[in-house]
Amino acid sequence: MKDLVNKFYKNHALVYKVLLFIVTTFLIVYLFPKSGKFKYDFEKGKPWQSETLYAPFDFAIQKTSEELALEKEEIEKTATKYFSIDTTIKSNVLKAYNKNFNNSFPDSIYTSKDEIKKFGLTLLQKLYEYGITNEDELNENKSVVVILKDRVEVSKTDFSNIYKQSQVKPNIDEELKKQNLEQYAKPLSILFFNIVEPNLEFNKTLSDRALEERLNSISYNRGSIEKETLIISKGEVVEGNKFLILKSLESEYESQVWNESNYNLIIFAYTLLVALALLMLLLFLRKYRLDVFNNNTKVTFIFFNVFLMVLLTTLIVNYNSKYIYIVPIAILPLVLKAFFDARLGLFSHVITVLLLGFIVPNSYEYMFLQIIAGIVTILTVSELYKRANLFISVGQITLIYIIAYFAFFLIHEGSIDTLKWDTFGLFVLCGLATLFVQPLIYIYEKLFGLVSDVSLLELSDTNTKLLKQLSNEAPGTFHHSLNVANLAEAAANEIGANAMLIRVGALYHDIGKMKNPTYFTENQSSGLNPHDELSPKESAKVIVDHVINGIEIAKKNNLPDRVIDFIRTHHGDSSVYYFYMKEKALNEDINISDFSYPGPKPFSKETAILMMCDSVEAASKSLKEPTSTKIDKFVENILNKQMDDGQFLNANITFKEIQAIKKVLKRKLANIYHLRIEYPE
Repeated sequence: MKDLVNKFYKNHALVYKVLLFIVTTFLIVYLFPKSGKFKYDFEKGKPWQSETLYAPFDFAIQKTSEELALEKEEIEKTATKYFSIDTTIKSNVLKAYNKNFNNSFPDSIYTSKDEIKKFGLTLLQKLYEYGITNEDELNENKSVVVILKDRVEVSKTDFSNIYKQSQVKPNIDEELKKQNLEQYAKPLSILFFNIVEPNLEFNKTLSDRALEERLNSISYNRGSIEKETLIISKGEVVEGNKFLILKSLESEYESQVWNESNYNLIIFAYTLLVALALLMLLLFLRKYRLDVFNNNTKVTFIFFNVFLMVLLTTLIVNYNSKYIYIVPIAILPLVLKAFFDARLGLFSHVITVLLLGFIVPNSYEYMFLQIIAGIVTILTVSELYKRANLFISVGQITLIYIIAYFAFFLIHEGSIDTLKWDTFGLFVLCGLATLFVQPLIYIYEKLFGLVSDVSLLELSDTNTKLLKQLSNEAPGTFHHSLNVANLAEAAANEIGANAMLIRVGALYHDIGKMKNPTYFTENQSSGLNPHDELSPKESAKVIVDHVINGIEIAKKNNLPDRVIDFIRTHHGDSSVYYFYMKEKALNEDINISDFSYPGPKPFSKETAILMMCDSVEAASKSLKEPTSTKIDKFVENILNKQMDDGQFLNANITFKEIQAIKKVLKRKLANIYHLRIEYPE
């Protein structure tokens, strides 16, 4: 049991990666659609590229959404409307008419009262033949109206024969005009206004039930295809009925909910494909980015971003698949490039897009657009910390989206007549959402403890609190750090290392000297040397401790681990040779470890470059009457000694790159120590 625990402890990093791999795989599979997937791609008006297709099972030919919409619209227009009638209202209205007519038409004014009265009675009979309703919001349609009394049908008519209350006055005016009685319009309208009441009440419950029954009776199919029936031959153009049959077959596949018999098999197949994709990502990290692979936090960060993009796309597809292009997938390569490098960013982006192909409709078109956008992102965004670069790159990414989508639309449709311009708006919104990468990078820095170029740019400002303190308390060390930063940045640019990171590391690598600044020669301005009061061993301890002190100060000031690595490794495990030899002259029986730095040795190109530049810059102060030959020999000696001591064994730096760095250092030092013309006094 103890051996098992020890083995687990030794391999805990690998165990964590395996667990992360398994969890991410199952989370992504969980987001995948729970339906079958049609294995053929086809386009209307294009030849069928696959093998001759026979019906794999019996299925129905589905009507198009346009056909179903027309059927529903027709049913809604002709649906039966139910009204309940109150028969007492008509008789009450007629009584009120006879009673109030003389008041509206006195004998002294109107001479043709009988004619008017007869006209009014005829008009009332017409209005109440089927009835009047106060449901003015009911639209004119071709419906049949069923009139009920005590839930029993008493009559049936067309909806057009029912009068709405708002139609009473226009009808009076029209009938008066036909009889040349327009001069009686006003008193008659007033009379009707006072006595006419609706006698029909719309029965919404029965009407809605009747409409629902008719809608439910709609057939969604227009026929059926039997198993083994020839659907389409290879090379045949996909159009007309062939296209409808293929769409029906595709819909049949995609609507098949997984059942118990095939659920486990399909889950297993999806899991294999997702695991394969994620495994490729892990293998890429292990082969080409070993430092990232060995850091579980960074691996977790990469997997989290891949899963996040799959999750966002799934949510949008489930809501409305036409909005899939609003998801800013280009953020993924941007973020990974900001924290790692372009190659890792692009590889992760391609893996993510391949996974999204299982989720989105028109997967080939989607994958082509997103991979092209990812390539453009990697190629155009060179310095993310420069805001103008980000805006320009986002504009270019959006333009590529629009051009590629336009090309695909022409291929599919053959014309631009039905082009959906609102899709271009989605691409613009996607571009705007991509700008969120700046605050997202800041959030990731705080959550995962990573460092981006944006943060490095802020740290490289010599007006930061810590660097100002260094310049005040140890001005010689500050000047030395600036010189080292310039040398290291030039060397990094020469071999393609991270110049921004190494510059920041160089600026902070000696901050530990602030604790005892006068014990270091560059800060001794008075001519007094405190080491004269100490033994060689004590002096060596003060010198060596500036690394430990620097790490403590860096952590106290929340410097990133990537910057602290430069403080920790800039002397490797080398010895303070001067005091070692001084002690050895007094005592032969000494241990060199008492005069050595704690290490570790540099473990990256950047930390190795800093060690070279730091040693060369510090030792160059001792050069007397420097010449080109002296400088060349001086640089060769220092760097060759570091190589002989094995200081660069853990760094992924080649002999060729070291030779290139030597040339840069020689050229820079020659420029610094160039001879000036002696001017006369």
